[in-house]
Amino acid sequence: MEWQRPTERVCELLRQGATAVVNDAQAWLDEIDEATLSAANMKEVADDPVLAAGLRRVIRSNVLHWVTANVRDPGAPVSANLAPESLSLARDLLRRGLTPSALRAYRIVQSVFWQRWMSMVFRLTSDSEELQQLLAVSARSLFSFIDDTNAAITQQMQRDREELTRGTHAERRETVELILAGASIGKQRAAGRLGYSLDQNHTAAIVWNDLPDSDSTLLQRATEALVQIAGVQRALNVIATVATRWVWIPGAASLDLRELGKAIDDMRGIRIAIGSTGAGIEGFRASHFDAIATQRLLTRLHSSRRAASFDTVELVSLVTQDAARSDQFISRTLGKFESASPELQMAVHTFVNEQCNSSRAAARLYTHRNTLLRRLSRADELLPRPLSENSINIAVALDVVHWRDSGHE
Repeated sequence: MEWQRPTERVCELLRQGATAVVNDAQAWLDEIDEATLSAANMKEVADDPVLAAGLRRVIRSNVLHWVTANVRDPGAPVSANLAPESLSLARDLLRRGLTPSALRAYRIVQSVFWQRWMSMVFRLTSDSEELQQLLAVSARSLFSFIDDTNAAITQQMQRDREELTRGTHAERRETVELILAGASIGKQRAAGRLGYSLDQNHTAAIVWNDLPDSDSTLLQRATEALVQIAGVQRALNVIATVATRWVWIPGAASLDLRELGKAIDDMRGIRIAIGSTGAGIEGFRASHFDAIATQRLLTRLHSSRRAASFDTVELVSLVTQDAARSDQFISRTLGKFESASPELQMAVHTFVNEQCNSSRAAARLYTHRNTLLRRLSRADELLPRPLSENSINIAVALDVVHWRDSGHE
């Protein structure tokens, strides 16, 4: 059907509406992000920090693509959006077997955006005829844009499918996903396809990049640094997404987090989450899920830490599953002490970790015992309940604060 341009007046109203979205873009994007990622059928995407971040970038790209097109030339057909972030997410979802999630996400975005758009355009004109035309033009423009973008992305994914489902990396990923899903697959067959023995201890890790526009070779460099620090010759390395590598290190790897942090310090955007150590195929699976829990914790707390292990964050991960209740627990437990200096918090944290032995804590902090006692006395002034009465809860709350985005070591 031939595209018919609306009247000049309707074009002007469309431009006004699109301009209003551009001027208040973050509020629109926040609402759409929340609705999309909280949908029950988007849980697999929402639970993966890399995929969730990719989806947010795609939502931003599509919303701004449509509104800026209507600021520039209101009422004209809006071309499909094949921005790099859209194609990158499509490939990642294809790799993970989550292709239907892309279509669901576009439909949720369309629905939420349309509801908010309708509420806004009713404020642009009180003329019923103009309003009717504006809604009709908006619907046709928006829905055609989403349909065309979906079709273009689908075509690209079909072209990519053959490339992404053949070769060594694809075979490894498929085998690993079968193991992680608990599917019935023989250990010998799986080990042969992976080139990696499952009859041993395993320490899993997730290496990912928070910044998709950074150097694409950083993931490989970071993975090599991880393997070198673990002191092994070879590890299993699987490409999970464009910005994520799944790694299994043979044996009970003893990884120095400080050394690992230094190794990736100059690698912009790179982060590493390390799982527990487990034996056999069950340990292979459990260690990976622990690495995922560690990755999600760093993302959930907006932590600035570059590397973390499950052993150091297990309790914090459990405590912070419910963000609102976690915040309440910290406020009730720490009170004014939550905003105390890092020096004061470290004194209390070390004192509790040393079983409330002031001499050992002072030695560990390289300070005089009397200095430590003065700091503990000051802490009691800020805490809702004295340290002597609530040391365990205070230690747990401080652990959470320690892992939040404070930059403390």
